[in-house]
Amino acid sequence: MRAKIFNSLILAALFVGAAFVSVGSAADPESPMSEQYWEYWNDDVQKEIDERIEKYRKADCEFQLDDVKEGSVVKVEQISSDFLFGAHIFNFDQLGSDELNAKYKNLYGTLFNQATIAFYWKTLEPVQGSPRFEQKFEDTAEFWNNVEDPKSQPHWRRPAPDPVVAFCESKGLQTTGHTIIWGNRRWQHPDWLPKDAENIDEMERLFEKRIREIAERYQDRLSRWDVVNESSVDFNAQGTKSAYGLMPEDYAYKSFMIAGDAFPNTTEFNINDYSVNDQYAAQIADLVNRGARIDNVGIQMHLFNPADTLGIAEGKAIQTPDVQKARLSAADKAGLPLVLSEITITAPNDDERGRAIQAVVARNLYRYWFSWPTMRSVVWWNVVDDCGAPGEPTTSGLFTRQMEPKPSYFALKNLILNEWRTNFEVTAESKNPTINFRGFKGSYRVTYVDNADKEQTTTIVVK
Repeated sequence: MRAKIFNSLILAALFVGAAFVSVGSAADPESPMSEQYWEYWNDDVQKEIDERIEKYRKADCEFQLDDVKEGSVVKVEQISSDFLFGAHIFNFDQLGSDELNAKYKNLYGTLFNQATIAFYWKTLEPVQGSPRFEQKFEDTAEFWNNVEDPKSQPHWRRPAPDPVVAFCESKGLQTTGHTIIWGNRRWQHPDWLPKDAENIDEMERLFEKRIREIAERYQDRLSRWDVVNESSVDFNAQGTKSAYGLMPEDYAYKSFMIAGDAFPNTTEFNINDYSVNDQYAAQIADLVNRGARIDNVGIQMHLFNPADTLGIAEGKAIQTPDVQKARLSAADKAGLPLVLSEITITAPNDDERGRAIQAVVARNLYRYWFSWPTMRSVVWWNVVDDCGAPGEPTTSGLFTRQMEPKPSYFALKNLILNEWRTNFEVTAESKNPTINFRGFKGSYRVTYVDNADKEQTTTIVVK
């Protein structure tokens, strides 16, 4: 039966253009996944996932049309999903050619309906008092198309946010600003930020200035913000003691309170962390009980080490359904919606088998996450190979560095734009037909012919 699952759920997704990537079956020694892997992802697990998807991701809908030509076809097409399938957009105009940039941008608004925009303080304001919100020549495609070593540039993966925000608005995307306050010295804090105990009050003042400056400029243009990143390690810290070094006392609480005052009420606030345990849930409960507004619990899942993905294929107990259940259940203790804010699935080798392993792992994990009742979104981190931060794997993209799609791209595309979309046609049996169906939550376009033989279109929303 496991071979049947593999063939029906995986092989159909692994097309690259017109070429089929043969990866065998679960019973085949040439399959990329071991028998033990399919013991974890067995028939019962797959059935449970399907049942949860049916229960939590679909809704019943009934609507009536007027003045329909009897006997004509009514076409119902899902055009958007209520669930957010996202990716960061850190390589905006940075891929080295207009052709590659166009392919990259085209993913947003098609495969991805959400984008995470870089607002890392260190590169956003390298010179104190001069944040680089606006695009300058150094942020243009012309600049990046002529740079020999893009990774050597200090603003690699850190485009000026104004043009990125405008692009996302033009595509109708949900957006997340990442991240406002984070203790990490290497990636977040500008070199000019005071880091000594004598200037802790100044650091706190600059934190508030940053929050209010961003809020004033963008108001409600972004859907949500990662207000505080990776702060659970500091939940029980005393005073200004922090895992990252010196930080203002109780900075997570103060940051959320300032953000709540500065941003419109329509803007959602995330807390975000890689550590998902009872301490994280306790921190969130403490913040909320003291009046902080937190709308979503952000969690991360990074398979950075290629050996881990290879271990999954070999049947090691890494990111199994039971592991997922434990992590998501722990996050649920906060009593808020979940967002998988950052996920990385690395192909263990840059070859056919390694890419097939990445696709199988991605497909099963996405199915599990999509089925989880409190999950709202999943955000793939590095879309393109060799475009991560230093230390991140070079083969964790859905595309090669030349924007050639990998099997993992087709696996996700098949899920997001095919399996998890509802489309059908019915014949109108009267001029005022009532149409009932159960479909995936989102927006639908309804097309029909009226009694004057004119095509009409309307939109409905399934919630």
